[in-house]
Amino acid sequence: MSDDAPPAPAFYEPLGGGRFASTPATAGPWSPGLQHGGPVSGLVGRAFERHDPVPGTRIARVTVEILSPVPVAVLDVAVRVVRPGRRVAHLEGEIRHEGRTVVRATAWRILAAPERLEPVVHAPGPPPLPGSTPPFGDWADLHVGGYVAAMEWRPVEGHFTRPGPGTIWARPRVPLVAGEADTPLVRALTLADSASGVGSQLDLAKWLIINTDVTVALHRDPVGEWLCMAASLDASPGGSALCQATLADASGEFGRALQTMLVDERPPA
Repeated sequence: MSDDAPPAPAFYEPLGGGRFASTPATAGPWSPGLQHGGPVSGLVGRAFERHDPVPGTRIARVTVEILSPVPVAVLDVAVRVVRPGRRVAHLEGEIRHEGRTVVRATAWRILAAPERLEPVVHAPGPPPLPGSTPPFGDWADLHVGGYVAAMEWRPVEGHFTRPGPGTIWARPRVPLVAGEADTPLVRALTLADSASGVGSQLDLAKWLIINTDVTVALHRDPVGEWLCMAASLDASPGGSALCQATLADASGEFGRALQTMLVDERPPA
């Protein structure tokens, strides 16, 4: 898959004034006209980082609420500070399409911990990065010419077409916004919404699985292009599904992702 040209040179083209044109690279697996949550999360995370930045602080947690499917179209992004502060600030953001809000998001911006703090990390180190990207096999009726093709995937255990839990290394093949280098936060957010695909143990041909949100909490910023995600999904009859993921780079774990998910039976073909 990585040997083919990506579907566009970037996920978004900037139009100025907080407006962006979505490219075909943003399209998710369900439809070429609807976006994957990864680029959407990265776009609002980028806005959080750029809004009234305070030296010595960092975005430590982002929650993205997906109010409706996000079309591959022109989007408007806006951010405001709800609770200002030198050490802790709370931000809100939204993405709109043709005047309608399709995504709401919140973030905590906090003071970076002192360099003399001794690190405390309980998660084991990630597995080695595989040396090549294998073909993914049968994707049935899923659209793989958008976000899936715009990322490079190197599975370690399980992946989108096999039951989870799964572990995968990945990196974007294109920048989030044309003409810009992705920040560590943007790289993490662009990947995190893929957790349910990497970790799912449910048959996508039988079950409709849609995440309503994604929360990404980072105790440090990731380093390097390649990120590792180990994900698993829990589901209960009469309940819903919950996907959890550990995020790591070559140095070790740096954060977690969490998704709340609808599970429903697919109608007969």
